[in-house]
Amino acid sequence: MTSPIRRGLLALAGTALAAALPFGAAAQGAYPTKPVRIITPFPVGGGPDGVARLAADKLSRLWGQPVTVDNRPGGNGFIAIDAWKRGAKDGTDLLILDNVHLAAYPTLFKKLPYDPVKDFTIAQPLFKTHFFFTVPTNSKYKSVGDIIADAKAHPGKLNYGSWSVGNPVHLGSELFESMTGTQMEHVIFKETTQLYTSVATGEIDFALGSAGTAGPMYRAGKLRLLAFTAPQRSPDFPDIPTVGESGGPKDFEVTGWNVVAVPPGLPAAVTDKIRKDLVEVLKDKDFAEKFKTFGYEPFPATPQQFQATLKTETQRFGDVIRKADISLD
Repeated sequence: MTSPIRRGLLALAGTALAAALPFGAAAQGAYPTKPVRIITPFPVGGGPDGVARLAADKLSRLWGQPVTVDNRPGGNGFIAIDAWKRGAKDGTDLLILDNVHLAAYPTLFKKLPYDPVKDFTIAQPLFKTHFFFTVPTNSKYKSVGDIIADAKAHPGKLNYGSWSVGNPVHLGSELFESMTGTQMEHVIFKETTQLYTSVATGEIDFALGSAGTAGPMYRAGKLRLLAFTAPQRSPDFPDIPTVGESGGPKDFEVTGWNVVAVPPGLPAAVTDKIRKDLVEVLKDKDFAEKFKTFGYEPFPATPQQFQATLKTETQRFGDVIRKADISLD
């Protein structure tokens, strides 16, 4: 029979051994055992930042550890990605990426400071959003079909806007040109507020905008929504037709989405726990309600479903970028 002293010594030895073992061997069942940081390439105050903070709050309550958001905007997201790559490898530094980082940049850039396949393991998609065709309230365009007809009658005369080269709004508009056989001018603005103000004043003919970005000006009566870039109408905007219903290509779709990435090689049990807990967060009714204020919808896809989405998106973006000969190098 083991004496109480011997049992105590064995317990101490076990504790010391657990402390000395790598994270995956000693603590994967208890993740997280210390504060967690969510690094995001988006600035404070925007929709993606709001979602990150909602998720951080829910995860903090679920995990019993502080979960903070570390905003690292700028540099096409490369600043945030670099900070994450230099951070903790035990799963306590998480990274938010969007579809541009994973599906568009591999074609837009000849050389990236990261490998979109080898450098990330996607733990869980967070949200997705579709876009609307927005025009001034006094625009002569009453449908997407009107835009197409005018663009074909006056090649190169119509213009549309976005906030940079290579974002979903820009590439979605390039896809629209490609699918309709039209030629239009891309006008770049510094920020989304400036972009949709310019739509409202008629400085540009139209722009794709989400409920989160263009919604406030729409609700203020300064913009009209012509069509929704999804296969079905939005339940929050049931009176707005799809692009196909509005005289455009029936299979035209433009989405934006965010995912949470973890370091490659993280123990499967840790990755699975992060994924499972994020799915729980996405199911939270309060979380879903707050999503609507940003014009987003939860994206609780399985890893297999997400990979299928990523493959489709990469192909679509790649085709558009190559056809339009767009490059950021």
